[in-house]
Amino acid sequence: MIKRARNCISFIVFVVLLTACTVDNEPNEETKDDKGATDKPVELAYNPPSMDDLDPDDPMTPYIKYGEEIFNETNVVLPDNVGNELSCQSCHADGGLSQSSSMVGVTSQFPQYRPREGVVFTLEDRINGCMVRSMNGEMIAHDSEEMRALMSYLTYISKGIEQGAEIPWRMLNTMNEIPEPSVDRGEELYAEKNCLACHATDGAGTGANTGPALWGDNSFNDGAGMSRMTKMAGYIKNNMPIGAEYELTDQEASDLAAFILSRERPEWEGHETDFPGIKKPTDIIDKERREAIRAGTFDWTEIENVIPAENE
Repeated sequence: MIKRARNCISFIVFVVLLTACTVDNEPNEETKDDKGATDKPVELAYNPPSMDDLDPDDPMTPYIKYGEEIFNETNVVLPDNVGNELSCQSCHADGGLSQSSSMVGVTSQFPQYRPREGVVFTLEDRINGCMVRSMNGEMIAHDSEEMRALMSYLTYISKGIEQGAEIPWRMLNTMNEIPEPSVDRGEELYAEKNCLACHATDGAGTGANTGPALWGDNSFNDGAGMSRMTKMAGYIKNNMPIGAEYELTDQEASDLAAFILSRERPEWEGHETDFPGIKKPTDIIDKERREAIRAGTFDWTEIENVIPAENE
């Protein structure tokens, strides 16, 4: 019997990263340009199926609905697996349907080789990567009802997207060129842009989906993707503030990212084994770097993506 979540109302706020597709079709009138060329790809519309269209008599429906519930309220439904106060929806808003951090089409992208782990991942493996890093918790058993439900939900919202499709809204939240940040200015912006209204003055947040914890014990650990400057700055630029997305400058997003990542958070014990056999990304902010940033001794040009500030 499918489990039901306990008392909880989902408010979608923290918008966040992944999915859907571009394919080459057979030549037809719609793919021809003005000169009759037929080499233009057809970009499929972003049109995930609605949960309202589920057939109540379909035996898959309870699993899909339970998977949505787990996705939206992970910390409530799976308290033994989640080690902080975050949900999948904390980063992937609107049940993973928000286009800037979409999960639509994610099932078409796996299996895939993961340089960070150095192995081929199934989607179940990727979910568990989030559980131990972003959720700072424990893995979900592959054969559990919860994993089956999550996979059912992600498969449903990815309906119609072909395996291996090139998805134009996948992996958008990365800032490849980061203006050299000012942590002090980032702290000022945290108040000026009213980040504290949702995430609290101390970064502890107001709820997994109303304002996730940005640092402290209830936030993601420093092995999560969001602990990288390129990811945090890109996410802030594309998703914050709610209702005024893309209005921050690259410099403001960089300053805010540096301030947030300079605060303490849970430590990931697997840094030494991440990215086996290859050069590690230079933008990971771990405990040693956090301490140096707060002490004012960190050289931001150690991060290859950082564009040094011009000397006045």
